[in-house]
Amino acid sequence: MTKLADIGLIGLAVMGENLVLNMESKGYTVAVYNRTVEKVDKFIKGRGAGKNFIGAHSIKELCASLEKPRKVMMLVKAGQPVDDFIDLIIPHLEEGDIIIDGGNSHFPDTIRRTKYVESKGLLYIGTGVSGGEEGALKGPSMMPGGSPAAWPAVKDIFQSVAAKVEDGSPCCDWVGEDGAGHFVKMVHNGIEYGDMQIICEAYQLMKEMLGMSSDEMHEVFKEWNKGDLDSYLIEITRDILGYKEDGEALVEKILDTAGQKGTGKWTGVSALDLGIPLTLIGESVFARCLSAQKDLRVEASKVIEGPKVKFEGDKAQMINDLKDALFGAKIISYAQGYNLMMEAAKEYNWNLNYGGIALMWRGGCIIRSVFLADIKKAFDKNPTLANLLLDPYFKGKVEKAQAGWRRVCATALSYGIPVPALTSALCYFDGFRSERLPANLLQAQRDYFGAHTYERIDKPRGEFFHTNWTGRGGDTASTTYDV
Repeated sequence: MTKLADIGLIGLAVMGENLVLNMESKGYTVAVYNRTVEKVDKFIKGRGAGKNFIGAHSIKELCASLEKPRKVMMLVKAGQPVDDFIDLIIPHLEEGDIIIDGGNSHFPDTIRRTKYVESKGLLYIGTGVSGGEEGALKGPSMMPGGSPAAWPAVKDIFQSVAAKVEDGSPCCDWVGEDGAGHFVKMVHNGIEYGDMQIICEAYQLMKEMLGMSSDEMHEVFKEWNKGDLDSYLIEITRDILGYKEDGEALVEKILDTAGQKGTGKWTGVSALDLGIPLTLIGESVFARCLSAQKDLRVEASKVIEGPKVKFEGDKAQMINDLKDALFGAKIISYAQGYNLMMEAAKEYNWNLNYGGIALMWRGGCIIRSVFLADIKKAFDKNPTLANLLLDPYFKGKVEKAQAGWRRVCATALSYGIPVPALTSALCYFDGFRSERLPANLLQAQRDYFGAHTYERIDKPRGEFFHTNWTGRGGDTASTTYDV
């Protein structure tokens, strides 16, 4: 009798191919299917030749080749294709079987799909998979959520293929109910947007303000990757700046218009919906949008003048300040991202393990860095930590970084070099540590023109007041008040 497969996968694009090769290398038999069935045959005869794969030419055939409880994983384009495949898969499964979405689905879709699949007597998992092509093959970070009853059936497979940290712990654990896994992956991607943007701002300052060559910048990033900033994104930036084509840095030949797939935007919109100040990530998304207006920027550059850039300060000191600015902003990005996850956990009744999330991000994923070990320690020490900036380690680090960070932002602004992410992060830091903000005036304005009411510092919280500011208005106040 032919051996049944441990898991099936639909979607043999780059991520799918590499992930099943990873699974097979860990001792699992994998059934594979692709809508274009020629890809199945090509894979079985090519990269999968002589290995423990079962090629299927239909979803019915794929499901029939699986051990019970059947586990069918999709790595297909997010959106309608996921819904379409779910409806194609369901008729071939039995009660207790599991459907897994490993794509970059929006978390509200995963909430909806979990309910739908469970209504059919089946179980559902929406898992974030991070690390790109290389991560899928060698060990990604995986963030599963959905039907809790499904986790024991897939735990060994997921944790076997996931990246491992120094002590052997897998960068994969159960995140929470319904859309929790895809929400955490979305926040991961938002932080990724922020990390990339602040690195790009440091690059622009080195290039335009300090006049550094790609080789000089390569050496700086090489040095930075040995300390607090040690991370995958600093590492690949080092490599990119050192890569030559015809003797010249390839990066300087690349058009300055950034693409995006939407996860950064989703993170920003979710923050707005939940009332969380996710300023650095929001600015990172808008920076990509501004970069895409290339033709308009070229036109503007010909007619609008700014200050002339002629740096006359201490170059070595500025490079050290840039390091501090990057690290300070990075702390803010994670503080904001974790703040968003905390609010989402309350909104959607998820029981998130914040230290565990840091562990999942320590290896395999795009934002992996030594920095995450300190986040895990912070939440292990205080599981109810309200904000990373209140942890003694991060408080000390950001306070130490702020002098150089402020010098970088002030100098960049004086020379007219845009640093939206670095400056918005610094403004958040200053706002967060302020006992009093000017929102009292804002509330007075709202009450003046819209009778929206206000609270008073000399009265208990929860009591609302309205003033007839002009003497011409009445005493009737608006019935809505959002703080």
